[in-house]
Amino acid sequence: MSQRTIPPFNPFCLTVFAVAMSASPWCAAETAIEFAIPAAPLADALLQFSETSGIKVFFSSQLAGNLRGNAVQGRFTAQQALDKLLSGTGLTPQTATDGTVTLEKSAKPIEPQSAAGTTTLPSVTVLGKTLSDPNDPYNSDYHLPNASAATKTDTPIMELPMSVQVIPKQILKDQQAIRIKDALKNVSGINWATDPMYEGFQLRGFQSDGTTTVYRNGLRIRRAVQEVADLERLEVLKGPAAAAYGRIEPGGLINIVTKKPLDTPYYALEQQFGSYDMFRTTADATGPINQDRSLLYRVNLAYQNNEFFIDKMDQERVFFAPSLTWKPSDRTEINLNLEYLYDTRTSYTGLPVQGNRPANVPISRYYGFGSDNEKSVFDKFLIGFDWSHQFNDDWKIQHRFHYYKLDYQINNSSFFPGPVNPANNRTSVRNVTDRPIDITDTVATSIDLTGKFKLFGTEHRVLAGFDYFWEDFEGQGFFGAPAPASLRPVVDIFNPVYGQVPSAASRGFNNFSTLEQYWYGAYFQDQITLFDKLHIMGGGRYDWATRSSGAASTSIAAARNSETEVKNEAFSPRVGVVYQPWPWLSLYGNYTESLGGANSALASTGKPLDAETAQQHEVGFKTEWFDKRLMTTVAFYELTKQNIATPDPVNTRFSVQTGEARSRGIEVDISGQITDGLNLIATYAYTDAVITQDNSGNQGRKLWNVPANSGSFWAKYAFQDPALRGLNVGAGAYLVGERQGNNLNNWQMPGYVRVDALLGYSWEIGKSKVTAQLNVNNLLDKTIYETSAFNGYLTQPGAPRNFMGSIRVEF
Repeated sequence: MSQRTIPPFNPFCLTVFAVAMSASPWCAAETAIEFAIPAAPLADALLQFSETSGIKVFFSSQLAGNLRGNAVQGRFTAQQALDKLLSGTGLTPQTATDGTVTLEKSAKPIEPQSAAGTTTLPSVTVLGKTLSDPNDPYNSDYHLPNASAATKTDTPIMELPMSVQVIPKQILKDQQAIRIKDALKNVSGINWATDPMYEGFQLRGFQSDGTTTVYRNGLRIRRAVQEVADLERLEVLKGPAAAAYGRIEPGGLINIVTKKPLDTPYYALEQQFGSYDMFRTTADATGPINQDRSLLYRVNLAYQNNEFFIDKMDQERVFFAPSLTWKPSDRTEINLNLEYLYDTRTSYTGLPVQGNRPANVPISRYYGFGSDNEKSVFDKFLIGFDWSHQFNDDWKIQHRFHYYKLDYQINNSSFFPGPVNPANNRTSVRNVTDRPIDITDTVATSIDLTGKFKLFGTEHRVLAGFDYFWEDFEGQGFFGAPAPASLRPVVDIFNPVYGQVPSAASRGFNNFSTLEQYWYGAYFQDQITLFDKLHIMGGGRYDWATRSSGAASTSIAAARNSETEVKNEAFSPRVGVVYQPWPWLSLYGNYTESLGGANSALASTGKPLDAETAQQHEVGFKTEWFDKRLMTTVAFYELTKQNIATPDPVNTRFSVQTGEARSRGIEVDISGQITDGLNLIATYAYTDAVITQDNSGNQGRKLWNVPANSGSFWAKYAFQDPALRGLNVGAGAYLVGERQGNNLNNWQMPGYVRVDALLGYSWEIGKSKVTAQLNVNNLLDKTIYETSAFNGYLTQPGAPRNFMGSIRVEF
């Protein structure tokens, strides 16, 4: 779209906003037109409307003032588009007989007029998407006002009595985040804490192993590796979530919301390229299949091929995610979606520890064996199905289901079970794990009934539901010292030996494990509003959980025969309150209890220990500024986790459940828009996470990988001047303090500050929007150690300075 300079407004005259083309009377504008007008100052939005529709719009500068026009994305008639653009501005369009439009201030509801020469625009039904629609592919907001992760209902965040953060897709686009860990650095109190293959995180100091914290559209995903190509947004709930979701680590929950089919055609193709021979192609196509738009489709594709900053490492990824939506009526919706992901990369676990710090070796050094069979493979298939029916304006039922199959192979992954030998300060023991067969099958389903009603002057939003989860896991492979002798376990960290490693199949399996677990739960919740200022939430969940696990060195059958079963039942309550003295301020507090993860440790009786439990107290406040475009959340919390396995003082080969850990801290999250064109997201977390009870000598020590201080700041500015419109610049800094490498606290990872930058430009070619973008990560080329691996003697470095460029076409 061509850019035009707007002459200064004169308060004593009318200014013509139009394209210099023949006027199109409204009666000739009944055909739908494709509009792509972003939310912008009213003057700019009207100029784009005129250029697209060919209709002249007259208005006084006094009327326009500081008003903003709403976004108009999709196909509308000119009448519909202008009505949508002006919604909420208090301005009324009046149409003259020559087809031009004059804007007037509306002092009362619009009534039909019969004055000569003018007619009032007829009422229209706008079928497009609203400005706040988070599924709008052109929505560029950094702040989304609602979330569903906390309560399983779409609720304004300002009315939720807990800390909830949402990362919209625009932040992923601006930062070119291609893993969810790249996006979650924009949320306070989250640390990445796992191996490079799948994604586990620590929230408020407590670790998830990638199996209990990540959910997809409200259903649990085990051993998650997520592709972001079909990601709509990320929702993060801080603190225990067992009252709604059942057994889970108490630090919080990450819910991945995937893209859904749209009733307006949209197509996007992006090519990314970057350092270490990185090439990544993604495609997105969606729209209606039939004329009445009751049947919709969407397809997301991704292909990635790259090397790493670490020697001898490479990766290839293929992703395919089709989905269908059928709306047989205005009140019923049925969705079917598939995901297939094939990811293969060189196995890697990290760098060794030397003394109390990561070894003084190049971060690019590879400590595997450099063999051609040293690969890890992640082969994932998921089929999801959900439907909902709105009985009336107040009551709705929704059912979700997915089946998830994962074939996860680790081939010849080397690791260091201890630090570098202090006697010579250069050798360490190098072992290998080779698990070519790791298969996980899971089924998850839930059914929810939600409703609204009024009772004795109070407003209620209620939820009642039931869910079920089942998992079966089987793994087999080799664990121990590598062979041949040239690949002996003792390795010189300054001169590692590489060579071909025999496969586990040829060397013989010696490690077999099984797991079967299932649980189901019933839950309820009531969100009560009094006097439009007081919001009270109460609810809870009762869980029935069963877990069986086994291990052997001879066969899967032997592992199955060694299985021991443990059953747990628990009630997890949750209460919270929000007081809004003014619409822009919410004061909140909550108390929650949680049924935590299962214990795999064995008691002296030979049976697994009972599940862990947790409790949290939290208070805080939330604000919305700048016409609700900027949100701030400040949280103060104390979270205690009990029933942690610790060595049995009588027989240290077994465990008892007297371990305890406590995390307390302050978290600050800010996101949204400051001025026209300026978006930001900023965080800070102070986390004091310690072991409070333990039989192995760790009492009083810090939890591993948890910095006392961490924070981030990212800002993007889109130039508003007509001569520079389309140009975007951005920059960010990410601070992580020193962290303990393990629970013994005998080595530490140094803190770091990482600086990133963005330069982008967007322009229109016909009906297409083209965006060219360059991101520079770790601009100052700092040495970064991101995490310690497995609470042991490994650390995983972050990439040095690297570049990511992209060309994206949308239409």
